[in-house]
Amino acid sequence: MDDLSAGQAPHAQRRAGTPPARGAPSRGRGSNTSIEAEASPSGVAERALAPDLARGGMLLAIAFAHAPLFVVAVDRGSAVANGIAEFFHLLFVNNHARPMFAFLFGYALVQLLNRQTRRGGDWVGIRKLLRRRGWWLVVIGFVHVAVLAPIDILAAYGLGAVLLVGMLRVRDSVLLWTAGLTLVPATAMVAFAMWYPMSQRISTYAAGSVAAGTTGFWELLTVRVLSWPTSLVVGVIMVVPGVLAGMWAARRRVLDEPGRHRGFLVRATVITTIVSLAGAIPAGLIQTGVWARPSGAAVWAAAFAQPLTGYFGGIGMAGAIGLIAVAAGRRRGRLTVAVEALGQRSMSLYVFQSVVFIVVFYPYGFGLQDDLGLAGATGVAVATWLASLLVADLMRRAGHRGPAEILLRRLAYRRRGA
Repeated sequence: MDDLSAGQAPHAQRRAGTPPARGAPSRGRGSNTSIEAEASPSGVAERALAPDLARGGMLLAIAFAHAPLFVVAVDRGSAVANGIAEFFHLLFVNNHARPMFAFLFGYALVQLLNRQTRRGGDWVGIRKLLRRRGWWLVVIGFVHVAVLAPIDILAAYGLGAVLLVGMLRVRDSVLLWTAGLTLVPATAMVAFAMWYPMSQRISTYAAGSVAAGTTGFWELLTVRVLSWPTSLVVGVIMVVPGVLAGMWAARRRVLDEPGRHRGFLVRATVITTIVSLAGAIPAGLIQTGVWARPSGAAVWAAAFAQPLTGYFGGIGMAGAIGLIAVAAGRRRGRLTVAVEALGQRSMSLYVFQSVVFIVVFYPYGFGLQDDLGLAGATGVAVATWLASLLVADLMRRAGHRGPAEILLRRLAYRRRGA
């Protein structure tokens, strides 16, 4: 997930995202040592605050997005509460959490590239490292799907890293043009998936439900494994624009140095939030029944506008947290420290979310999939995030990095005890 965030450092010696020229001698410590032997995780003292705060907040958005998919019927419970929850999700959660995560993942790729470059790594070695980490993320994501939850984002980002690592060396204009062009198929795939439930007046969450119902564990496992390749391909297509945008932002260190980029962050956050809300409101009105009889063209337009502008909204949320980090960094209170710790262990606590949702919703757990609606599932998401916040802070106090982060590093760096 974002164990790649380990490459943060407060001051770059070289323009972000620009490794040494191919074949040029490396500069810095260990210039005669290969990246495979030199690389090791960076210390917490080197990390910038804003990216970790953003990743901690991102886990709340992911919990909001995933928890409702585990219930059988999102209309259980209070109709008013469910309506409010659905409008909130369409404005701030649906198709916002994924772009935010993609943006932060792309940002982290550049951070790791810069860190390894400063340590004397050459481009070939760094590229191998990033791709190896990506392939291990794919493996971990597959195990996550097979054993735990049918919803996974690790494998899609891992494969995305493998495919997009070459983009770390292209010009800014190529990054932005590629992001814009790939935004078309990425938006279209989500829009087509949203159009049918919207046209039939049913919740998009109901259409995408992964509730177990009365299905047994082994049958669920078979279905997950068989559908995983298709889900992986679709997931990669949807995250590419956000990953590329994150690379572009990381080259400018907008989250590493939010104070220096405060004016840009304010403008970007305001503009992207306005665009996101304007694009999401029509779908929200249709889904909640306030817009009772939209035309077929209006439904199509709303289905396309919501995911398209959601990319801007997800990136805007990362920018907003960057602005919060400017103030929070002056005096790090207990909440700031806890969210930062959560962001530093986001891969482990993402898996923790899956464990909680399985225990709470599935029939071989508490079986609340039949009892809770959208509002109830949203409450479970908040409670799960708060619990993960507590777990992360306990790990911080104990000096424990996080089991998933430790596993990925050991696999990727090929060093005993790395």
